[in-house]
Amino acid sequence: MNSIPKKMRGVYLTGNGGFEKLEYRTDIDVPTPKAGEALVKVGAAAINNTDVNTRIGWYSKSVKSETSAGGASGFKEDVEDDGSWLGQAMEFPRIQGADGCGTIVAVGEGVSQDRLGERILIRSVQERESSENGIESITFGSECDGTFAEYATVLSEEAFVINSNLSDKELATFPCSYGTAENLIYRVGVKKDDVVLVTGASGEVGSALVQLVKARSGKVIAVCGQDKVERVKSYGADEIIFRGDSYVEKKGK
Repeated sequence: MNSIPKKMRGVYLTGNGGFEKLEYRTDIDVPTPKAGEALVKVGAAAINNTDVNTRIGWYSKSVKSETSAGGASGFKEDVEDDGSWLGQAMEFPRIQGADGCGTIVAVGEGVSQDRLGERILIRSVQERESSENGIESITFGSECDGTFAEYATVLSEEAFVINSNLSDKELATFPCSYGTAENLIYRVGVKKDDVVLVTGASGEVGSALVQLVKARSGKVIAVCGQDKVERVKSYGADEIIFRGDSYVEKKGK
């Protein structure tokens, strides 16, 4: 296995705001895995709305606009105190990146050396010890550094072995969107022959929902724009409703 460098390339988020808050660096210290952690050489990272929302502070209670309104330049509202996914103040600089695929190259105390060389996916939403508030969690790349760098540390229990012919780039798109979709499906108990309406079926979570419902032998009625019909059908949708149309009127024709 190749030696681990002391410095790495990555992108710092230096504050909440627009693209100007992203800073490409070549001198970031490679992190050292602590007890219970693994060091992952990132093969590929994906970007999704969670990363954008975190950067612009959209999760702040002071922001009432849609995400797209601040995607490029951020918001005029003060989001400093509660702009993170948890509604807390962000710590800067932060390496973002909720999604990632890579290989374990070092482990901390208490983690088996057998994990070295494993190809893994990192869970995006990670459970933490419960408190008086019940089960708590963080988002990788929001409350801790993520995958927008050459290396990242992750709790060993949140790094899952993956055996797949898909490339790192393809696999990196799975954790956040498919994890969210799987949680929704699990909570409502979707099973064989159930009919599920999926809005926004051409998006990240929506497309994952279509495929995961079909994997359970359910039926999908998908809502999408007219220009996305063929894409959504390719995911396995049984019926399509154009965004803005009425399903009742459609079936009555």
